[in-house]
Amino acid sequence: MLASCKAISDFFDNEETVASVGSVKLKLSELEKVIPKGLPAEDSVRLARQYINAWALDQVFLGVAEKQLSKSEKDVTRELEAYRTSLLKYRYEQLYVNERLDTAVTEDAVQEYYERHPEKFVLQRPVVKARFLSISEDSPLLKQIRKKMSSDKVEDLVEADSLAFSSALKFKTWNDVWIDAATLAREFGPDYASVLSSVSSGWVERKDTAGVMNVAYVTEIIPAGRKSPVEYSTPFIKDMIISARKQDLVTSLEQDLLKDALGNGQFVIEK
Repeated sequence: MLASCKAISDFFDNEETVASVGSVKLKLSELEKVIPKGLPAEDSVRLARQYINAWALDQVFLGVAEKQLSKSEKDVTRELEAYRTSLLKYRYEQLYVNERLDTAVTEDAVQEYYERHPEKFVLQRPVVKARFLSISEDSPLLKQIRKKMSSDKVEDLVEADSLAFSSALKFKTWNDVWIDAATLAREFGPDYASVLSSVSSGWVERKDTAGVMNVAYVTEIIPAGRKSPVEYSTPFIKDMIISARKQDLVTSLEQDLLKDALGNGQFVIEK
């Protein structure tokens, strides 16, 4: 930080004021607050220049606006008060919710939500379970790993993992988890439709220009338009349940505040 501050102070001739627009001055102490600690001298000076230019542009805009806008157009009292009200309300709501929100979601709650809202779980893209391998096409282990990774036996999959660890450029398994087909497709490059259209007996194989063989074995697939498996949708369901709890807390807070204000005479509806 000392190096950064020294670089900035050395860059400017005036130790107190680093820039001014009319009578408005930017002080060195203010500039130093926006420069991150530990930056090299060159980066500190570059960020300082950027900040000064942005600050100057704001001041110039403000000066022009002050001259060109009418008195009523420059009166932002209502907007500032509305923004302050909205900001304070939001901050208190967050405090209130964070102190009371139950974020634990049981499997039964997930299953109930899943069954009650089937329309929310129609797949827009296929989901798959798969294993992926990226390896040099001339690797002597390619054939052996390829055979092992398509096996249903745990010991074969463990061996494929072990062989791939020592020889493959990349080896990923999604044996027990559903993934979006686009996630698998990104390992190959093209879009998911292109990848899935080339699946043959569970296999997808693509060789790139560098002589690297990309291989995937798709063990299961659920096409678009079908209902997603509950385990794939679980993170989404938990978010929805927690979001609903948040909204319930906020609604309850609003109702309680109004009820209390009416009860103690703070809020009066004139007849």
